Amino acid sequence: MAKTLPKVTPTFLILFTILSFASFATAGGFSRTLSPAKLGLKREKLSHLHFYFHDIVSGPNQTAVRVAEAPMTNTSLTGFGAVVMIDDPLTARPELTSKHVGRAQGIYASASQTEVGFLMVLNFAFMEGKYNGSTLSVLGRNTVLSAVRELPIVGGSGLFRFARGYAHARTHTFDIGSGDAVVEYNVYVFHY
Repeated sequence: MAKTLPKVTPTFLILFTILSFASFATAGGFSRTLSPAKLGLKREKLSHLHFYFHDIVSGPNQTAVRVAEAPMTNTSLTGFGAVVMIDDPLTARPELTSKHVGRAQGIYASASQTEVGFLMVLNFAFMEGKYNGSTLSVLGRNTVLSAVRELPIVGGSGLFRFARGYAHARTHTFDIGSGDAVVEYNVYVFHY
């Protein structure tokens, strides 16, 4: 004699599908929740770093080099479309001869047609003291003619793992003839 299957309701089908998917998703090991302590992370702290960024676009020892431009870049009042690759020294004092604490490595691009505004994508790579080998990553907008600019810190490595915060940039000196600039940075960053 043939058996009849029990009647399956739509609610049962939905519940069965959800439970099956949840079981499949956790069984695959794709992701899991961890305690920060399992990664050796202790208490989160807030650090303040203060240094000077030397953007040298002239002379034989350039640290900032234009690598691309749009057809209109040289006629644009804002330099719109220029892309500059940098490997700028970071120093403890405004003088280039002062103690080097790291490098700013990345790119900035003129991203505004109405004001001098750069898209900054760079790492502060530190090479001094306890932060030697650690980096902070910056991704943000820099309106260079503003007195103080705020740029987000979006991550980091080494002692700055899980970093987040912001940097205040203030032009210390700008040579209109050469285009060279020294920028003071105050960086406030949460990290473990």
